[in-house]
Amino acid sequence: MSEWNSMNREIKKNQLRRQIVPTSVDKDESSEEIIKKARDKVRKKRLRIFLVLFIVFAAGGIGAFQYFRLYHYTRYGVVWAKQMNEGSYEGYMDFGSNVLKYSKDGASYVDSQGKEVWIQSYEMKSPKAYVSGDYAAIVDQQGNSIYIFDKAGKTGVATTVLPIVKATVSSYGVVAAILEDSTSNYIYFFNQDGSVLDVKIKALLGGDSGYPVDISLSPDGTQLMGAYAYLKNGTLNGRVAFHNFSEIGKSIPDRLVGGFDQPYDGALVAQVRFLDDTYSCAFADNSVSFYSTKNALSPELLKQIPVQEEIKSVFYSPKYVGLILDNPKGENPYRMEVYKANGDHVFSTGFQYQYTSADIDGDHVFLYNGDSCRVYSMSGRLKFSGTFDFPVSKIRNGRLPNTLIVMGPQNMKEIRLQIGGQYQ
Repeated sequence: MSEWNSMNREIKKNQLRRQIVPTSVDKDESSEEIIKKARDKVRKKRLRIFLVLFIVFAAGGIGAFQYFRLYHYTRYGVVWAKQMNEGSYEGYMDFGSNVLKYSKDGASYVDSQGKEVWIQSYEMKSPKAYVSGDYAAIVDQQGNSIYIFDKAGKTGVATTVLPIVKATVSSYGVVAAILEDSTSNYIYFFNQDGSVLDVKIKALLGGDSGYPVDISLSPDGTQLMGAYAYLKNGTLNGRVAFHNFSEIGKSIPDRLVGGFDQPYDGALVAQVRFLDDTYSCAFADNSVSFYSTKNALSPELLKQIPVQEEIKSVFYSPKYVGLILDNPKGENPYRMEVYKANGDHVFSTGFQYQYTSADIDGDHVFLYNGDSCRVYSMSGRLKFSGTFDFPVSKIRNGRLPNTLIVMGPQNMKEIRLQIGGQYQ
């Protein structure tokens, strides 16, 4: 009996051991599960940390964007200042990320820190500069010379027999110029080295084409947009025409691929401009029109916006077009309208500021006069207003979102906008 009890106790002990201590297989399975749970826990922890950091950075980015977009600055600090050789100063033109400074006796290419990259001397009575992409042309209006530049310096000089009225340049250095004589006008074309291209357009006020008032080359140089004046029943009317100088335009008479008369019946077109290789605009005395040459052989009038008020100024960039109008019925004497290159409306705002010049650089509109400026964002908000202690000729964006380059005949400064106002 005692043996039986002893065996019974051993059996019960073994059963108890099996319940308390797992087998080797159970041990392995338990260890794998523990490791898996630990890894899942680490992954979840890392995911939570990532989400928290993402939210923090996103909130910071949105906050910074709203800060730069909405805040109204009224003070500034000077980052750097350079004395400029004034000479017989005429003006500045945006030239890539830098500027072209030109005068009656020469031109210089100035970088974003006020350093002169190159200087070119010449003599002109009435210089006028034109820029597109990597090329610039300076012409002597009513004179006979055209200086052509890229970012490295002069690439050529064109000399004409007839006086130059206006010109335009492509981003590849091709120049088109309106030349006039006593009975007709001509549009001549020149290579970047100044040599004459075998292309010419003759225009008469009383002829079929009309008299060229303004011209603009597309950036790639294959299309020419012209504003013409022509007589119809004894009345002067406006016309917009497109010429194509690529291979596909060879078979078309005078390479004329599109003409628009009806939109300008009884009106004159004063200025035309290719904004990029597809979109262009025309400014008449009672409207602004937006065109597309996506189909190179069939230009399209996308939108014509009537303007009842007097147009005081027009300005543009590759992305935007701006108008400043008289605003006789509002509390502000002026109204600014800004559109995208395809004619879509961006914003409208009234103002009382007595400006003399208007520009667009990036997503900012600049209004300025001899000693002060205003900067607007593309939401129509006033970002900065301030005065300066030196004459102002041009303003553009600086190297950082809250900096500006302010240029005058004798000075160039980069300024950093500082807090001094409230949200508008």
